Amino acid sequence: MQPTAAIVVIGDEILNGRTADKNINWLAKVLYDRGIKLAEARVIGDDENLIITTVQHLSASHDMVFTSGGIGPTHDDITTVTIAKAFGVPVIRHPEADQRLIDHYRDTGLDYNEARQKMADTPQGAELIDNPVSAAPGYIIGNVYVLPGVPSILQAMVENMGDQLPGGTKAHRLTVQTEVGEGTLASGLAKVEADHPGVSVGSYPWFKPGAYGTALVVSGLDQDAVQNAAEALVALVAEFGGTAYIDDKVVGGNTPA
Repeated sequence: MQPTAAIVVIGDEILNGRTADKNINWLAKVLYDRGIKLAEARVIGDDENLIITTVQHLSASHDMVFTSGGIGPTHDDITTVTIAKAFGVPVIRHPEADQRLIDHYRDTGLDYNEARQKMADTPQGAELIDNPVSAAPGYIIGNVYVLPGVPSILQAMVENMGDQLPGGTKAHRLTVQTEVGEGTLASGLAKVEADHPGVSVGSYPWFKPGAYGTALVVSGLDQDAVQNAAEALVALVAEFGGTAYIDDKVVGGNTPA
């Protein structure tokens, strides 16, 4: 009902702090909306063996894997070569990708040189992912979706994928807000989760000047079960004399002063 996914962000520039990753959070939201459960996300460097072993492991462990980074024109863009090795296939100059880039650079005054031609290379058997921004495509091989690292281009490509990106059953999610601290509520949270099979309860403390509290996030595939668990959390908060809010509405407990 809900396929699982993993994200692999590839790039030394992420690990050394030069560039801040913006792709994991954005992709996580897209996958959630499509009913795909993001099970894990990793950031790794431009290391051939590490990319190969990571992709092989995650491809075998999840229904789909999304990589970002390393498919540009420079010498350190090694993702395509390593993905091909992970699947045991050669790298080819993809005819359709090549033509798209020829058309893109025509009349631009820019040379479609050897470096830019590299962006038309894919593992043999890969299916192209359109790039509506800069023409250089991503691709799908097996259950691995290979995307660029530039956030604006990655986002445009994913939004343009349509049926190339499958979906599942979207989880339901409610947030119970309270000014009761999570240390006070902690002993009752596990019981609420145990009493509502198929529902997960996450606890996230928050702080602001003069106040603190807890956001209790309830999620699951069954809407009624999620609602029931949220109401149980409201009752738990009330036991400690607190006020609970679901989606910013006061629904139980004491009336705020």
